[in-house]
Formats: sequence, C-alpha cells, structure tokens
Amino acid sequence: MMWGNWTVVSEFVLVSFSSLSSQLQALLFLLFLTIYLVSLMGNVLIILVTTADSALQSPMNFFLRNLSFLEIGFNLVIVPKMLGTLIIQDTTISFLGCATQMYFFFFGAAECCLLATMAYDRYVAICDPLRYPVIMGRRACGQLAAASWFSGFPVATVQTTWIFSFPFCGPNRVNHFFCDSPPVIALVCADTSLFELEALTATVLFILFPFLLILGSYVRILSTIFRMPSAEGKRKAFSTCSSLLLVVSLFYSTAILTYFRPQSSNSPESKKLLSLSYTVLTPMLNPIIYSLRKSEVKAALRRALRRTLGFQKL
Repeated sequence: MMWGNWTVVSEFVLVSFSSLSSQLQALLFLLFLTIYLVSLMGNVLIILVTTADSALQSPMNFFLRNLSFLEIGFNLVIVPKMLGTLIIQDTTISFLGCATQMYFFFFGAAECCLLATMAYDRYVAICDPLRYPVIMGRRACGQLAAASWFSGFPVATVQTTWIFSFPFCGPNRVNHFFCDSPPVIALVCADTSLFELEALTATVLFILFPFLLILGSYVRILSTIFRMPSAEGKRKAFSTCSSLLLVVSLFYSTAILTYFRPQSSNSPESKKLLSLSYTVLTPMLNPIIYSLRKSEVKAALRRALRRTLGFQKL
C-alpha cells in the first residue's frame, strides 16, 4: 500500500536481542522473567503492607506506594513484550502497541518528579524536623504526589501524539527491546528537528532539573548531618537517606547516559544495556533498597503473616 512515495507502515519489528544466540536469549529470558516476578511481588507487597499497617502511614511510605505503582506500570507495559521477543521470537508490535509502550514509558517523567519529592521529604525531615509534621501533612503529601503523577500526562500525550503524526517510509525495525522515542523517530521520513528540540527541552526539565534539585537537597542534608553532635543521630540520618541516594544514583546515572550522550557515541547495544537498568533492574531493587530492609517494614510483614497464618509467634 503506497501513499505518494511513502510505504504505509502498519507495524514495527523490535530488534531486541536478536543478534544473540538462541541459547543466550533463553538464558536472558529466564533471568528477566525472574527479575520481573520478583519486582512485581516486591512492589505489590510494599503497596499492600504500607496501606494496611497503621504503623507505616508516614509521608515517605506514602510516596513509596506511589513509586511502586509507577514501577509496576513500567514493568507491565515493557517487560512482557520483551520476554516474548526472547522466548517465542514475537518481535512484531502494532502501531497501537508501540504507541502504548511509548506513552506509558514517558511516565518516567512522573518518577523523576516523585524521586525529587522524596528527596524533599528527607530534606525537611532532617533539616527542619520540628516543622516536618506541618510541612509534610497529609494534604501536602497528596498534592505533591498528584503533581508528580500528572506531570507525566502532558509529556506523554504531546510526544506520543507528535511522533505518530509523522510519516514512516517503510523501514520498520526498531533497534531496541521496546518502543523508545529515539529509535522510533529514526524511522521517520520527515524533518524532526522541532520535535527533537522539544524532546531535549522535556529531558532537561524532567530528568536533569529534578536531578539537580535532589543533589541540592542532599548537599544541605549532608551539611546538617555533619553538624549533628550525636554519632547515633548521624547514623540514623545517614540510614534514612542512603536508600534514596542509592536508587537515585542508579536511576539518574543510566537515564542521563542514555539521553544526554551524543548519538554518535551511544550505540544501540549500549543504549539497550543502559535501558535495562531503569526499566528492569531498578523496579526490582526499589522494594529491597527502600522498604524490605527497613525494620519497621519487616515488623509489619511479620504482623501481617501472623494475622494471615494464625501464628502467635513469628
């Protein structure tokens, strides 16, 4: 079917990891399936426990629930299709499927804002503890979470609609394991310079700017911690901040390397490896790093198991 000099593309082909041997792809399938299931179970567990247990109704746990919802969404829209490309070589994806992946992937903007909000929560808790209950009240937390979530809607809507309004000229092989905007826009046969300028602006606003806010918060946090007279106080403060700092470092370092490196130095294979970090690995690590190693969450899990299984001691 021809439209002028353009071939109308009705579907895309995800190259994924097709350059690897079938044995290695099978091993990757088992690895990613395990990570996927652990991630889903961990994030669902965090949502259930922090919602049901009255001892875990703190602002930080409220933001963690929101983060878990975002991570589950990322996993559901990207990982199952990637597993299909590895095990049954189901590499085709429809326009609608590709647009859906891209739309929900742009909700990474919401995660960037939510991580910045969580850093602000830690900043207030450590640098202004007396006013913390007032500043981070229930209404303020709800507004901050809602602002983080809805920041993703305009970015997702504008960029996805814009990309799929372009003509595609026949080549339909997306050199990635999901429909990310750079490999898809490379298939467009029209001038995309204005879109690329908008995409760069959005990347600065939703990746670099929140990252700088987080860095600024932690500079103030560390300065406050070092001035604490008590060694025990310093230890507790470091403990409450180290989890967020670890996840932020992993998430932002790979995202910045992916979207801010020049295309000439960012090969498709290196981009795939970097993307695995924030689409597959980070959603699994978040429940472990943030919550499951915290004593209060472990205690809540024990209480939940006692109630569920009828044990008196656990």
